[in-house]
Amino acid sequence: MGERVTIKAGDGTAAVIARDGAEPVSWRVNGREYLWNGDSAHWNRHAPWLFPVVGASAGGVVRVGDRTYPMAQHGFARDLPFRLVERTDDTVTLRLSDDASTRAHYPYAFQLDVTARVGPGMLDLEIWLENPGTEPLPYGLGFHPAFPWPFAGGTRAKEGGYAVLFEHAERAMVPEVGAGGLLLRQERPIPLEGATLPLDPDLFTEALVFRDAASGWMRFTAPDGSAIRMEMSDFPHLAVWTKPDAPFLSLECWTGHADWAGFAGDLTRRDSQRLLAPGARARHGVTLSVTTGDAA
Repeated sequence: MGERVTIKAGDGTAAVIARDGAEPVSWRVNGREYLWNGDSAHWNRHAPWLFPVVGASAGGVVRVGDRTYPMAQHGFARDLPFRLVERTDDTVTLRLSDDASTRAHYPYAFQLDVTARVGPGMLDLEIWLENPGTEPLPYGLGFHPAFPWPFAGGTRAKEGGYAVLFEHAERAMVPEVGAGGLLLRQERPIPLEGATLPLDPDLFTEALVFRDAASGWMRFTAPDGSAIRMEMSDFPHLAVWTKPDAPFLSLECWTGHADWAGFAGDLTRRDSQRLLAPGARARHGVTLSVTTGDAA
């Protein structure tokens, strides 16, 4: 287990951020844990960052010019140690920069900073990506937190009353996911009622992917009206995921997504991949917060 940094706010909110992956591994509000515990019997992560791609790459590789480079699902950032840049009682900034090991998979210069900050009932995460290189930087970035389900009593059963509420109504059709996690062009219907998705473990034979979503926030709501709210800045694609028998729910936000099945093009042509100009910086943000009862 790598080094971890604890940050606290005076109201009883605290978070623990792992240096490996800059991953939040605990977020407690008034003594209650709101992040998934990483039980390897179900899923051994908590809230990883996804970079420089989101999702699976066709053939397990990315193509840059006339070369191919091995690329694991969701990239490599979640498995690498970040350097401590700055720390206060309630804030920590961690940094990942390119080196020989990253260039074996992704032949680009980059600097990725993640700042975690706690405040009353919230965990705020700010991400800055810088391109110090001389050519455009193709990248995908995502955040993949999971939360206990149930988190406020009750049951995961379809009748349990848990739901995901989106800021705006979303399409009730999502892409099917094929072999190796690649997206398929055909879609399937889901029981989305305008902006409300009633939760049922049987929905999750695969992730529910909302490409080009209308919403800037999602709420994971409990029957008692309490909620975990996730607000996103510059993450156009959303996803909801779990495993049918796993006691967690993951709300995800992405700038990009998995390759379409059959894609064989250059990384710069990957669908929804961003291109960051030389010398430029890009900011993305996520804020997690907890509300209770009627305040949700």
